[in-house]
Amino acid sequence: MKTSVAVALLAACVNSTTVIAATVDDERAEARQMLVDAIAFRTSTGFGQVPAMAAYLAGKLEGAGFAADDLHILPLGETASFVARYRGDGSGGRPIMLTAHMDVVTANPEEWERDPFTLIEENGYFFGRGTADIKTDLIAIVATFMKLRRAGFVPTRDLVIAFTGDEETDQATARDLVDNHRALIDAEFALNGDGGGGVLDEATGDGHIYALQGAEKSYATFAFTARNPGGHSSAPRTDNAIYDLADALTKLRAHRFPVLWNDWTIGSFRATGAVISGPLGDAMRRFAVDPRDVEAAEILAGEPAFVGRTRTTCVATMLRGGHAENALPQTATATVNCRIFPGTTTESVRDDLQRVVGERVSVTLAGRAFDSIASPLREDVLHAVTAAVHASYPNAAIVPDQASYYTDGSIFRAAGIPTYGVSGLFQKQTDSFAHGLNERVAVTTFNNALTHWYTLITTIAGR
Repeated sequence: MKTSVAVALLAACVNSTTVIAATVDDERAEARQMLVDAIAFRTSTGFGQVPAMAAYLAGKLEGAGFAADDLHILPLGETASFVARYRGDGSGGRPIMLTAHMDVVTANPEEWERDPFTLIEENGYFFGRGTADIKTDLIAIVATFMKLRRAGFVPTRDLVIAFTGDEETDQATARDLVDNHRALIDAEFALNGDGGGGVLDEATGDGHIYALQGAEKSYATFAFTARNPGGHSSAPRTDNAIYDLADALTKLRAHRFPVLWNDWTIGSFRATGAVISGPLGDAMRRFAVDPRDVEAAEILAGEPAFVGRTRTTCVATMLRGGHAENALPQTATATVNCRIFPGTTTESVRDDLQRVVGERVSVTLAGRAFDSIASPLREDVLHAVTAAVHASYPNAAIVPDQASYYTDGSIFRAAGIPTYGVSGLFQKQTDSFAHGLNERVAVTTFNNALTHWYTLITTIAGR
């Protein structure tokens, strides 16, 4: 009798394992097809396909059981944003927003080895525009919502998808959400699929390090303009608009903005310095202990990959001047792009630049401005992210991070919604082709991103 019971129990376990494996395979196959469909939407600027992709995502969620009243497509010009609400029981507090963007950067099919808008699986990779930035994470979020709804999962608080439609260009849809649709997206904090992420070891492919991003630098472009009455080139003046501009750019080149830091940068340098040898690693460790260490800060300032984590940076990117080869220039202008440390205002940077270059050159803002702030460290977010990362990469170190780039997360932070970059994407550095030719992600990375978002959501909004 005991033997028969044991055999029956063993058979039940085997059957259960087989069913679970089949379910996982089915879920991955469904998510893969959704990625195929998502890549096929040419959602770069000028093609007007973002609203169609939003309608596709809405249809998928409605088919999984979400009420049509909880799905919102919000048109804005040729693009749109998409908001979906997964209603919880409210016991856990205010809503959590999950954000990503539906648009991608432009890709010219003639330059690619494969059609960028057709998902192609080859040699263990998915190729296609948006596979890395950011349709893998976007589809993983939607697929997780569908899986949880079908399973009858009730979150402890509302979960709100907020997908934007022009992060790669104007970010108008993100600003539209916070300015005109705040009630739809208002949340205690946001989890951003367009930030953070992990690094795979080049030799072993194991998860090495994971960046939990809690801050981003803001972005501002200024025009340096020198003006002059000009005249005939045969009668040169002692003052010259081009020379004045050149003098200003020389001063800019020598200028160092003040060294700044926050919990995210100190944590990042502490963790990164522990695994980097030589003078650079030593500077990181010293800076993490004492960010007022001038010598350490100067070593970091000499490294393009790290200077952005220690201060605001401004760099000349374009030039134009003069109107004829035989005339003295009446106007000369340089475009100066700045990445501004969180907590620093755009206006204060402009004032600083004007002081540096002097009165002969005017410094004016050449585009919109917004001021970025850092999000506070949250133990519940750190706990959930750790669980999500270690579900697939148990040896990966979780490292606080501040990005030198910016995403829609900077707009949500500035609007009072703390935002955390928690991408499920792990990649080798040599596989990083976002915004470039032949963009790709490993198939295993895509599958692990599904696990990542499922674990993250059920940990932070489950019982």
